[in-house]
Amino acid sequence: MAPEDLPEGATGALRTAPRVCPLCEATCGLTLTIEGTRVTGARGDRDDVFSRGFICPKGASFGELDADPDRLTGPLVRGEDGELREAGWEEAFDRVAARLRPLIETYGPDCVGAVLGNPNVHTMAGGLYPPLLLAALGTRNVFTASTLDQMPKHVSSGLLFGDPLAIPVPDLDRTDHLLLLGANPLESNGSLCTAPDFPGKLRALRARGGTLTVVDPRRTRTARLADRHLAIRPGTDALLLAAIAHVLFEEKLTDPGRLTDLTEGTAEVREATAEFTPEAVAAACDLDAEDIRTLARELAAAPTAAVYGRIGSCTVEHGTLTSWLVDVLNVLTGNLDRPGGALFPLSATDRPPRTPGPGKGFALGRWTSRVGGHPEAKSELPLAALAEEIRTPGEGRVRAVVAVAANPVLSAPDGDGLDRALAGLDFMVSVDPYLNETSRHADVVLPPPPPSRSPHFDFAFNALAVRNQVRYTPAAVPLEDGRPDESEILARLVLAAAGMHGASPELVDEGVIDRTLARAVADPHSPVHGRDPRDLSARLTGRTGPERRLDLMLRLGPYGAGFGPDADTAPDEGADGADAASGTEGSTAPGTPEGLTLERLLAHPHGIDLGPLRPRLPALLRTRSGRIELLPAPIAADLPRLRAALAARPAALVLVGRRHLRSNNSWMHNVPALTGGSNRCTLQIHPADAARLGIADGAQVRITADGGAVEAPAEITDAVRTGVVSLPHGWGHDRPGTRTTVASARPGVNVNQLLDGTRLDPLSGTAVLNGFPVTLTPLTADAPPGSMRT
Repeated sequence: MAPEDLPEGATGALRTAPRVCPLCEATCGLTLTIEGTRVTGARGDRDDVFSRGFICPKGASFGELDADPDRLTGPLVRGEDGELREAGWEEAFDRVAARLRPLIETYGPDCVGAVLGNPNVHTMAGGLYPPLLLAALGTRNVFTASTLDQMPKHVSSGLLFGDPLAIPVPDLDRTDHLLLLGANPLESNGSLCTAPDFPGKLRALRARGGTLTVVDPRRTRTARLADRHLAIRPGTDALLLAAIAHVLFEEKLTDPGRLTDLTEGTAEVREATAEFTPEAVAAACDLDAEDIRTLARELAAAPTAAVYGRIGSCTVEHGTLTSWLVDVLNVLTGNLDRPGGALFPLSATDRPPRTPGPGKGFALGRWTSRVGGHPEAKSELPLAALAEEIRTPGEGRVRAVVAVAANPVLSAPDGDGLDRALAGLDFMVSVDPYLNETSRHADVVLPPPPPSRSPHFDFAFNALAVRNQVRYTPAAVPLEDGRPDESEILARLVLAAAGMHGASPELVDEGVIDRTLARAVADPHSPVHGRDPRDLSARLTGRTGPERRLDLMLRLGPYGAGFGPDADTAPDEGADGADAASGTEGSTAPGTPEGLTLERLLAHPHGIDLGPLRPRLPALLRTRSGRIELLPAPIAADLPRLRAALAARPAALVLVGRRHLRSNNSWMHNVPALTGGSNRCTLQIHPADAARLGIADGAQVRITADGGAVEAPAEITDAVRTGVVSLPHGWGHDRPGTRTTVASARPGVNVNQLLDGTRLDPLSGTAVLNGFPVTLTPLTADAPPGSMRT
């Protein structure tokens, strides 16, 4: 690199820095090569305690994404002429405070819709500040990407275990039989299961003699690796799992083992699945009844096994029932909370251990949305309902939107309708590095800095990891003078929402620390019970408020030891994980008798291994009974809908989405290195269906469904089963007013525009994005492969 090519202030000196990749759920360790202030390379960190050098194309593109010239470098503010213009940070926050708080005071807190996108769980600030922002806003109109993805799993876990965040993950390194439904980890790198080199772990499973079964309407890369691939009809996963449960009961193959005394409702589940015989579900699933019985028998016979379902099994009309049945099977076979089965990770910032016993439980529908009457789930409303809450007049109408790392115009159903609704808001603020399809509507855009200039800690993904570990990487490149980091941006947004504009953002972090310590010293089970919170606060280390908060969470977490030798208890060296017999959980990392602190973590830049997953029941359970409640009332009430599906006439053609290894939702279509190859917005269709409909390979096809129509080129392939077509999500970068040069040049089409938002899983409010009926109309027969028209 020539000196004149370096950013202002760069020295040109070469160095390396460790960094946890923030671009997907695998959280691989990277080694960044930095020249001056620019990341010029990224490779897998061989010393990383979790990923051991694994890297995928997204991680390898870190430098290119980090230096994307379309990233905003400063705020945008809408002028009197209606156009967005560059502004200073003080002007931007002045505008937020002047517009947001008066609306709340005039119309009440529910006049604000808070929209949180998927990227929040990929940043440290995104894990720390959104809860504080929601508290400051006080609104019940909270919408997140969870109702486009994973909410069914949160709901089923909440109902089964009393905690919507208690999500078991497959013990990939030790299982003998893995049953995957609606998951393609060779492309996605995993979802709600944090596992660097997921492909390598599946190959290792087979190499040690284990069995991999994949249930998917597409012959994905993951399906091609499997011992058995069942090309199920989309949306019928719940019927298949209910039939497997039926076989387990009918053939006396259930063996919950130590879970027997921890579970209630087993007999009721047997009765509830009585009519879901393999023969009864075979036609609806389009599977052979004997194959279903064989699958059930093999699952029961395996020394250890795990059932794992993801997006393809969640974003369907029976998403919550499917997610529930996944863990019902894990319980019935004795594989829940068992090494080699499905276990609950114990992250370093998890809640302190508790004594087993009854908890508060989990409730659904504590309030409903104003217009559609949709029940809340986990304090969230369906993102598909946001547009109607904005455009429908009356008391309680959403007049303002605060969007943090969210692009619902592309990710939610009926993007055109939401696009029009957002244009009619009184005020909108968006925290986003890009001027994209959603943030272009904002009155103020607040861009966080690139990932190289941000510290990284995985709060969410460590709680879903297939091995307990902890890693923290400070910012690899210093911030430019005068530019706030993401934490400061969000903290100042919290202050503006709370009516405290102008106060120091440090007050936000110190307030959290004070409140946390006050609770901890009052808790008789806390390692700092009875101590002086001011003294404890003074002992925290860290250069910033977020680091001090992390230090506090580590000290009070399950591997911490409070605040030194004056703590009430000193844990034994090597104690970690959970005691399966007593249900108690240890409190220190192996070989670290003093426990975890930020200082210890900084001394281990490649992370600290905390050991394999261990049983955590019953201490983890927070149901009202203190047991696994295998047939919760909301689930039982939804089963008649599943029974009705047995007799339903299947649609002639349904659509499913698909993942690309070089993409993550709509984030990465602006990175040249991640475009091309298989990462194309084409409609995959089976040769038999293409011949029947007169569609040629590469021809433009109009796809029509409830919400409208889009056009895309056909890709004829037998990788998708008959009766099913596939169009990837995250595309549709053709709207005016955006600044995404690369993505706009290859816009693709927005698959979610095919939906009108009325198709929802009733328990979770999750949009049905897979398995919905479509019709196809061939438009041309001479379009070249990969061409696109919108």
